[in-house]
Amino acid sequence: MPDQTEIVVHPVSPRGGRKVTVHALGVDADLGRAYTPGDVSELLCHAGLEDVDLSEDAPIRWEGGGPEVWSADI
Repeated sequence: MPDQTEIVVHPVSPRGGRKVTVHALGVDADLGRAYTPGDVSELLCHAGLEDVDLSEDAPIRWEGGGPEVWSADI
């Protein structure tokens, strides 16, 4: 069974922003912290994952809210 790439945008942290992680080829990697959807795209691009759809129907698992949630008070 082939390993699938899994992208996770974690809930907003108390420090602000959302951690972005990826699991691919049996390896977990922390890509960094995003503060906007554009940041998520940039982090993914730096990881070699270009043109990823950021919608909630996309291959990204959005934890703690979808791509519109960037503040802990929402």
